[in-house]
Amino acid sequence: MKKITGRIRILLVLSLVMLNIGCDQISKNVVRNTIEKDARIEVFKDNFVLTKVENRGAAYSLGSDLAPILKILLLQILPIIVLLFLLRLILIKTNYSKETVLGFTFIIGGGIGNLYDRIVHGSVTDFMIMDLGIIKTEIFNMADVSIMIGSFIILVTALFNKKGSFFKEANT
Repeated sequence: MKKITGRIRILLVLSLVMLNIGCDQISKNVVRNTIEKDARIEVFKDNFVLTKVENRGAAYSLGSDLAPILKILLLQILPIIVLLFLLRLILIKTNYSKETVLGFTFIIGGGIGNLYDRIVHGSVTDFMIMDLGIIKTEIFNMADVSIMIGSFIILVTALFNKKGSFFKEANT
């Protein structure tokens, strides 16, 4: 199989990150402009519901009651550092498998989408709830979907890779 050159690889990684951010931000803008706060729109009965909640914390509103400086440190500055570190890691190191890089692009894109909301809007717009019987979710958004898909890809890659590693085999 043909090896992807450095510049093309960087362009692909950044494009996938931007695609995740774009899907997240477009969906949130539509929700912000069309759904009233706490409205409940049943798309498929109670199985899939659209609503709009502004979350001033992290998952499950954790940290929403923190002092403003702690909130900035823990919910903005720390995530910026972590996301930049991950992005730098997958752009510079080329020994990650394609699946691992794909997973990290989803996680980084989703993380940036929620981080953007926190910085620009002061809260993260959440708007989807699923109840499929045994699978029930709290309210979430497309950035959360990206983060979960990326995490799933990385987990599956680690579990099914021959060496249980995120790295490519030395011979590939």
